[in-house]
Amino acid sequence: MHLIQTPPPNASTALPIFVTAARTTHAKPLHGAPLLRLGFRPFYLGAAAFAAVAIPLWVAVVLGQVTLPTTMPPLLWHAHEMLFGFAAAVIVGFLLTAGRAWTGLSTPHGASLAALALLWFAARVAALVAPYPVYAALDVLLLPLVAGLLSAVLLRARNHRNLPLPGILLLLATANAIFHLASLRVIDVAPMGALHAGLAAIVMIECLIGGRVIPSFTLSATPGLKSRVQPNLELSTLICTALGLASWVFAPLGRLTAILLGGAALLQLSRLWTWQSFATRGRPILWVLHVAYAWIPIGLALLALSALGILGASAGVHALAVGATGGLVIGMITRTARGHTGRPLQVSRPEVAAYALVLAAALLRVLVPLVAPQGMYGATLIAAAAAWSGAFVLYLWVFTPWLLATRLDGKDG
Repeated sequence: MHLIQTPPPNASTALPIFVTAARTTHAKPLHGAPLLRLGFRPFYLGAAAFAAVAIPLWVAVVLGQVTLPTTMPPLLWHAHEMLFGFAAAVIVGFLLTAGRAWTGLSTPHGASLAALALLWFAARVAALVAPYPVYAALDVLLLPLVAGLLSAVLLRARNHRNLPLPGILLLLATANAIFHLASLRVIDVAPMGALHAGLAAIVMIECLIGGRVIPSFTLSATPGLKSRVQPNLELSTLICTALGLASWVFAPLGRLTAILLGGAALLQLSRLWTWQSFATRGRPILWVLHVAYAWIPIGLALLALSALGILGASAGVHALAVGATGGLVIGMITRTARGHTGRPLQVSRPEVAAYALVLAAALLRVLVPLVAPQGMYGATLIAAAAAWSGAFVLYLWVFTPWLLATRLDGKDG
């Protein structure tokens, strides 16, 4: 396998996720299956496999080739499962892994991690084969459990800086619960509105994590580059984005929503500029994060236009869901898996191809429908699904053997 992107000599193969003071841990004898030693292993594999299958299945449903054996409308299944099946699995795997890096304390592993992963998998299967109340009951359990486990670890380590993340996980869990209650007609709420709230929570997680790791990764890999991050801009961007997304969830049409979303888009662009994306040229493991993050201001701007009735909401939703979330996911699950399996932060050609395919899927799903004739919709869907699925098949091809084996350096994790 050919490797590209050579880091500077002082680059570490360890992954600096949210650098904070961590407690020193003593080496312990390795035992148990490598797959269950740290959260990223089962959840990254599960999310990638699900992503590779779920989107082609959805396109087959849209084109009338397949009928889903589910009690919910196919569109709701698609939207829900990509948010709370795919994206949530990556978030859970990332946070359970990062929690140990931040604190030096153990996060779920072994049997407890297996239980969490099986709960996620059972919900994905139940969506297709079980009565809806069984599916809903399984699906709502994971996020609150993870939020509680992560909060406990952070509090024990007095790591208060990262406590907002389990808080947003609880907001995401609340949106999920509202979706299921609405689908069961227990409450009079539009299920799609709850899914929009879930997407908004995921985007806020991306904004928080991205704001910490993307500039940090860029500086650490670029000798001589000096930080231009502006704390006031960072805070105002997060506040305006949260307000804009909240307004979109509760009042998707209207001038105020458009103003808030438009302002958030401009602030996000300014924020990205301070991260000095130009310095990442020639480093795919970095530029994929910058390019993916650029879809956030694009998505916010498209939602602002939809709030004014100029466009439908689909373009903005897919910019955030495919471009931003998909791009950040493929970038982070390659980088973090390399770091936490003891491998150098150098990407292979298949990984670069995976980056390009996810970003191509976003372009096909967002921009082509805006300019192409309606008759090209089916072909565009097929092309986007093929690109998306191909990216995660490549990920599975490269990373499955690594995630099923012990670290190269012999450490636990």
